[in-house]
Amino acid sequence: MTVRRLPALRLLAVPALLAALLTGCGIRSTEVPTDFGAAPSRVQCSLAEPDVSTQASRGLPVQVFLLCSSSLVAVDRTVRVPDGSPDSQRRVLVAQGLLDQLAATPSAAEKEAGYTTDVRGGMTVSGPRSGDPEDALRLSNPPGDLTSFALAQVVCTFSDSAAAEGDGSVILGGPGKEPLRRYECTDEVRSRPGTEQPPSSEVTGG
Repeated sequence: MTVRRLPALRLLAVPALLAALLTGCGIRSTEVPTDFGAAPSRVQCSLAEPDVSTQASRGLPVQVFLLCSSSLVAVDRTVRVPDGSPDSQRRVLVAQGLLDQLAATPSAAEKEAGYTTDVRGGMTVSGPRSGDPEDALRLSNPPGDLTSFALAQVVCTFSDSAAAEGDGSVILGGPGKEPLRRYECTDEVRSRPGTEQPPSSEVTGG
């Protein structure tokens, strides 16, 4: 039987042709393993579970709403409330603690996961004035002057805490004579705080 041999020139041309095709497609051959670096260390808007027992030893466990991926996401915090505080004073102390936590710079782990806040420091909260409903809270800044993000953070944080009424709504006012308003936190506000204002209605009676 006759064995047919390919000319040496044709055999040499095959590797050269493959190399030309790979180069034309933008693919470069390499014998060195490619290292693209380690995978991201933290998933966006995902935090490790907190140690609840440790938190409880530092104060009252609460949750505040921070911003992450243009949405509101609850994170665990603690606030200090002196033992034996009357209920009326306790609500204000909790509300002030929540405001302080909202205004605090997110931790390194929270920053890495993408958390931010639009609530500025220095804001205070007080209880009702004469003629206000007993569960009203008055901010040192008029609620209407807050950014939509900050207002959503405050309303949703308060409405999910001991500062809220039994139905989850919260009555807020400012330092001036502007009418008090009852605010609610909805799913739409939590998912789109930049465009969805917390539903509110004017409070007319004390």
